[in-house]
Amino acid sequence: MVKYSDELDAIFSALADPTRRSVIARLGRGPASVGELAEPLSISLPSFMKHVRSLESCGLIRTEKSGRVRTCVLNQDRFHLLSDWLEEQRHIWERATDRLEQFVTTGSVDSDGPTPTKEES
Repeated sequence: MVKYSDELDAIFSALADPTRRSVIARLGRGPASVGELAEPLSISLPSFMKHVRSLESCGLIRTEKSGRVRTCVLNQDRFHLLSDWLEEQRHIWERATDRLEQFVTTGSVDSDGPTPTKEES
């Protein structure tokens, strides 16, 4: 997963902004033009375009221009990368809490239990 570190950093950085998260949420319902996405927000179109470029540069969305209309769509592949990382983290923490629960309830941890990975230790 280390090889994806820069990509994940860019994705999490993009998602740290509430405007960009609202764009992602809206695009979850389907493609939309930049004008449609910017309409409910109280920011200028040039400022909004910075958010679009940020989402596009990290790969979360793609844009296509047809005439004067730029349409934005979600890039599902990038969300798979994000969900895979989150799933890996969830497994690590579940195993750690399972071992803690076993220690608290029995006073010891099975030696034949799963060996913690490098990330878990």
